[in-house]
Amino acid sequence: MSTRSRANPGGMDVLQVLGPDVQPLRARKPPWLKVPAPGGARYRELRKRIDGDGLHTVCQEAACPNIGECWERGTATFMILGDTCTRRCGFCNVKTGKPTFFDPLEPARVARQVATMGLRHAVITSVDRDDLPDYGASAFVGVIRQVRRQAPACKVEVLTPDFRGQEMPLAKVVAERPDVFNHNVEVVPRLYPVARRGSRFERSCRVLSNAKEMGGDDVVTKSGLMVGLGENHDELVDAFGVLREHGVQVLTVGQYLRPTERHLPVVRYWHPDEFAALERSAYELGFEHVAAGPLVRSSYHADEHVPRGPLAATAS
Repeated sequence: MSTRSRANPGGMDVLQVLGPDVQPLRARKPPWLKVPAPGGARYRELRKRIDGDGLHTVCQEAACPNIGECWERGTATFMILGDTCTRRCGFCNVKTGKPTFFDPLEPARVARQVATMGLRHAVITSVDRDDLPDYGASAFVGVIRQVRRQAPACKVEVLTPDFRGQEMPLAKVVAERPDVFNHNVEVVPRLYPVARRGSRFERSCRVLSNAKEMGGDDVVTKSGLMVGLGENHDELVDAFGVLREHGVQVLTVGQYLRPTERHLPVVRYWHPDEFAALERSAYELGFEHVAAGPLVRSSYHADEHVPRGPLAATAS
């Protein structure tokens, strides 16, 4: 990883954007953020299987607090195209650098794990691959096709980068008709200069609207945001409104947790009652499904966000 701190991108004074009152890295977290450490039998089995096949999961790479619960439940979010990202978002724990990974057999290996795990809803995401001609779109296409072939009862959700706003890579992915097309805007527009360098809120919204236009009723569109970086309720609701205007149907909202001292500091921890208020506001705007809570992540219980057919089997 680069030695430059993500919490100080480009020499920018982060506190000018977030404000001076931020939480120390090792400050005691509120009780509603306590989760048991992973370590159950199902978790150990899945970790051994996934690691043994040389695959990556966003559960591990992003240090997700729900990894124990989700893996014990028999669900996981696969991260394709390696574990090195070409961008440096101030909140993300995935390493940044010059990627070298490209395995044409990865889609088949991911689909084999999906089938073996008996997933009813597989989430496929990736690092940003701005180094590739199609920004990694063909890898998403390959995984969707392989999952359809090897685990036909499983619904497929893709959580994609913005493909630099290019329509052809997006069209390639949507043409495969994933059940859910997910692209996270992550934070309110004001925070993009410190939290999402190399990305633009308007571009991400355009990606989502284009995906809906291309996929029509066959594809559910979804996005997510984090709280805890100094935004307020009204800012978030304004962002929700823009997402609805761009055809987004499913919304997730969760608490940002600082991975290391090199990442953006937390300004404050939102109370569960505040998440409930956000959820109500989002439903009032017309979202079809909203999940808002301190430990909610984009892929958390993703199978509950879309209808399931009678053939979909729960993981054993």
